[in-house]
Amino acid sequence: MSIPAIELMTSLRSGHSTSPRLTWYGPDSERVELSGRVLDNWVAKTGNLLQDELDAEPEMRLRLDLPVHWKSMIWALAAWQLGMETVLDGGEADLLVTDNPGTGAGTYDAVIAVALPALAMRWPGELPAGVIDYAAEVRSHGDIFMAHSDPSGSGFAVTDRRGTRHRHADLITGFSAPHDEGVRLLVTAGDGLEAALANCLGAWHGGGSVVLAHPEVQLTDQLLAAERIQGT
Repeated sequence: MSIPAIELMTSLRSGHSTSPRLTWYGPDSERVELSGRVLDNWVAKTGNLLQDELDAEPEMRLRLDLPVHWKSMIWALAAWQLGMETVLDGGEADLLVTDNPGTGAGTYDAVIAVALPALAMRWPGELPAGVIDYAAEVRSHGDIFMAHSDPSGSGFAVTDRRGTRHRHADLITGFSAPHDEGVRLLVTAGDGLEAALANCLGAWHGGGSVVLAHPEVQLTDQLLAAERIQGT
């Protein structure tokens, strides 16, 4: 049974390697643009961190406690490529990925702190004992991901905010939001992480690309025209 996330990463890596697939507009005029190749590179490095440093494997659960952000997309794709389940409803999980690392001590096998600024090379300040600094660790991991264990499409990929669990094989047909082929899609952070993940998956599955925008970003006509936004 196939894993749509693996097929998606193959498509981004091969068919859209140099064109923008994910563009982020954040606070303080922050703009990050990831081509298919660069997006795949980040996902591979994050998957290797999960697999090699945290012994992550298929069917383990990862709580994704992050706001809508380009790094949230990276983490979800890395977990899905491994055959893990991302937990969005705050339920029990093996690992916690968060931008607020003071809240998960003792509850998870490991806590990973994610600094959100694009140029962050490490977490700003002291981290609780045992918490892993994503920004400091991820760059040392390999650019190519090869799973140690083959994931199964019958395993769960995501638990949504209502507690509904979606299997890997149904990630596109049951969880993602459908969009036109080749769409340049605006996804606003105010709609929440679950909606952002579903919309990004739907756009990428159809060969499209995504512009993610933080709530503080003013979506001017000039910005929308410059990014060639086609749908919302």
